[in-house]
Amino acid sequence: MSEEPVMSERFAMSEWRTLSGPLAAEQLGVLDAPRITFVHGFAQTGNSWKPIAEYFSGHGFLVTVVDMPGHGNSAQVRADLRRTADMLSAIGGEGTYVGYSLGGRACLHLALMYPALVERLIVLGANPGIDDAGLRAARRDADDVLEVRMNEIGLEAFLQEWAAQPLFGGLELSSAQQADRLRNTTDGLGSSLRMAGVGAQGSLWPRLRELNMDVLAMAGADDEKFSAIARQIAEAVPSGRFLLIPNAAHAAHLQQPEAVAAAIAAAVMSADDLAARLQSAPVAEQSGPVG
Repeated sequence: MSEEPVMSERFAMSEWRTLSGPLAAEQLGVLDAPRITFVHGFAQTGNSWKPIAEYFSGHGFLVTVVDMPGHGNSAQVRADLRRTADMLSAIGGEGTYVGYSLGGRACLHLALMYPALVERLIVLGANPGIDDAGLRAARRDADDVLEVRMNEIGLEAFLQEWAAQPLFGGLELSSAQQADRLRNTTDGLGSSLRMAGVGAQGSLWPRLRELNMDVLAMAGADDEKFSAIARQIAEAVPSGRFLLIPNAAHAAHLQQPEAVAAAIAAAVMSADDLAARLQSAPVAEQSGPVG
């Protein structure tokens, strides 16, 4: 990122600052600026969003990344998605929320529970839930089997198997990304599957029409299942938009970070802002670990 922040550096933080609160979180940017909170998916950590978040901190936003319950430095926290939404509201406050997969489901809960806080909702590869009770129970059973498998083979082997699924379209993780995911624990990830898995939550599909903010629903173009779900989300909300990220599978923010950053920028910036601000280099490489 080659441009300086557009607001006074007097209020800016040049390094990530650790926040105190119910979940591990870090913040970067201009303290009195518009806020964007980024929420990660299963088996990742808040670091997975940092390259994109840093782009927005350099363009005048106060950005926050959060470790979800059972993950990273929140590995000891146990919470279902409603309780997670409570904690996210305390950390992110009023602003835009961006959630991927598990994080997207948490942000959907947050937007329904605290609509006054969510100025804008952006979800990537998120599923509002499973309507059919039998299919929901089957998913819980599958997640139980997944947890048993994780405990049998250990965290490192499980993370390798997880990332190798066809869902992720040949996603290649750097050594830093792999190391960051190893900050997770089998106990923490197991609790996330049991308490916050898509089979553990009630379906939010009937309530999507209640969302009164702008909603951008995205998916990787190669992720057929979640592409269809993203389209359905955009059609179900009063003010929805649907967008596919080319040449990406489920974890589009890791495979095509520049395209995802551009999509978020189009949602959070006016046309004049875009013309003035988005002349800098693409999303920078992250020097620290990202998940």
